[in-house]
Amino acid sequence: MKSTPGGRHFSAAMLFVIVAAIAAGQAQQPAAPAQPPTTPAPPAAPGPPRQQPDPEPPADLPRPSTTDPRANLKAGGPGVKAAEAAWNMELVSNLPKPEGFFDPALPLGTRPPEPPPVAAGAPRTPPNPNQLAYTNSDLAFSGNNVIVGSYHGFNTYNIERANKPQLIASVVCPGGQGDVSTWGNLLFMSVEQTRGRLDCGLQGVVPPVSNERFRGVRIFDITDLKNPKQVAAVQTCRGSHTHTLVPDPADKSRIYLYASGTGGVRAGEELAGCSGKDAKEDPNTSLFSIDVIEVPIATPEKARIVNQPRLFASDTNIAGLWMGGDHGPNTQRTSTTNQCHDITVYSEMGLAAGACSGNGILMDIKDPKNPKRLDFVSDKGFAYWHSATFNNDGTKVLFTDEWGGGGRPRCRAVDPLTWGADAIYDIVDGKLIHKGYYKMPAAQTEQENCVAHNGSLIPVPGRDIMVQAWYQGGLSVFDFTDSANAKEIAYFDRGPINGEAMLSGGYWSTYWYNGNLYGSEMARGIDVFKLKPSEHLSQNEIDAALQFRLQEFNSQNQPKVVWPASSAVAKAYVDQLNRTKGISAVRAGAVLSGLSKVDGLRTGKERNAAEALTTLDAVAAQVEGDAKTATGRDAVRLKALAETLKGRAQALR
Repeated sequence: MKSTPGGRHFSAAMLFVIVAAIAAGQAQQPAAPAQPPTTPAPPAAPGPPRQQPDPEPPADLPRPSTTDPRANLKAGGPGVKAAEAAWNMELVSNLPKPEGFFDPALPLGTRPPEPPPVAAGAPRTPPNPNQLAYTNSDLAFSGNNVIVGSYHGFNTYNIERANKPQLIASVVCPGGQGDVSTWGNLLFMSVEQTRGRLDCGLQGVVPPVSNERFRGVRIFDITDLKNPKQVAAVQTCRGSHTHTLVPDPADKSRIYLYASGTGGVRAGEELAGCSGKDAKEDPNTSLFSIDVIEVPIATPEKARIVNQPRLFASDTNIAGLWMGGDHGPNTQRTSTTNQCHDITVYSEMGLAAGACSGNGILMDIKDPKNPKRLDFVSDKGFAYWHSATFNNDGTKVLFTDEWGGGGRPRCRAVDPLTWGADAIYDIVDGKLIHKGYYKMPAAQTEQENCVAHNGSLIPVPGRDIMVQAWYQGGLSVFDFTDSANAKEIAYFDRGPINGEAMLSGGYWSTYWYNGNLYGSEMARGIDVFKLKPSEHLSQNEIDAALQFRLQEFNSQNQPKVVWPASSAVAKAYVDQLNRTKGISAVRAGAVLSGLSKVDGLRTGKERNAAEALTTLDAVAAQVEGDAKTATGRDAVRLKALAETLKGRAQALR
């Protein structure tokens, strides 16, 4: 394996497409109109394996609602806007894709190829890699900017005014799937398709072996967001479908990446050391591992692969986990565990969760260069373990199942609510304990690709709340504080892109960032949302979530949320305790009265300040006493409320 410095400069002009220059220091040229890339040979097959004819699920599994307002939305079409449905949230902005990032012949999506029946054990036929050539993919946030990845490159928007996002730069650099993340002045982008070129060119790479091909992780310097410069390109054997940034707690001068490749293995003649052989034939196969890349932050051009851990091993067998196939009659056909699709790290907890095709894996990453498997699980209803999210306490993890690979309709009235869904696990003594499922509950049509996809926590104190993308199933906000009984509390959805044919589209990712929800719509651009107060989520809880601010956010590098001791946070706990009848009306009134008096203070030196602060301390002590006699979640919230009240008073002393 080797790291190849790019050093290729990009022309920069606001609202113009930026095209990579061929060599470092080359004179900048105006952007040429984007052309559909040529079909490379041989094509890689990104994503999970194509499904065989669907297994028959048990008849007694729950199914989605056909009477939900989202179930029968009017479809869109050429010149026709699809109908919308929203509950407890509102769309505040939509910005379509910029020129050069959509196919003029199909501006609102691409038609996925119809997969032929596949016999058991037969080799899969790779899809046409041009099929998703302009698809929007994942999001990364840096300061007041959001970067939208794409199979065709990436676009950067200023979101200082979230209701009016402004495109500030576009970079054309094809190769798919274009997942992005940021760390300081560096941007990382995953490249997996065989059309990817070292120079970001549009012409693709035709020969089966070529030194012009690039598959791996690109690194850009984004010190000037309007003029990104490629500074490194780390080649990998399977390319990078996704990647995860992993801070090193012992050395701030470097960062690690966990690169997950799901495509075919390239020839050893193209990249030394690559082997696509089965584990029984070659113990050094490029299958059954991930790539750990070390990046010196000050000298990213020295980035290199430093480990390829065998996370799926059992004793001496590197292929020691799920070997593919169904789990018996009326069960799902689960992919072989020879790859991870996505890995989410929770560095503050020293944990990672790997969604690894046939298994969900819990890892110890205290030594980030050498991740170790703690536990693994399988599920008879999962087809392809896709992604993962921890709760903020690090006491549970949610895994998603991308049944059908994201390109098929998997939320129809006939599809079970436990297939293509989320599985929720409690983490107990380093073990994963299954507790429940969640799936967007509204039936979708045959014209809507729909299945569980990417999301993030919404930082409401005292609760586990997540926003999640479901492709053309829209986005869903749900509460999984009770792991066994996740409940939807808000949603947004549109009708099919086209009512006559299945065109791929919908939300790839939906994330919370500094008070707003952002959706990367595969076909329609980028959407921005705000939550609205309801019986399920109060204004105080929304205000408390606003107290947590980030300067950078990459969803697979999950941050620890720490809330300030503010009145908004205290009032959120009161609302939750009132909702569960976990606090008396008298005590709740005393808390709100005490906060009201303290909120009237500016410096804590006012004439009446001492009395107000003493009163709030007394109320905090009473709440603390209540916590000692309470149980379960109420006890946790009462204790957190008492600590918040004490902190609020202390801040003014």
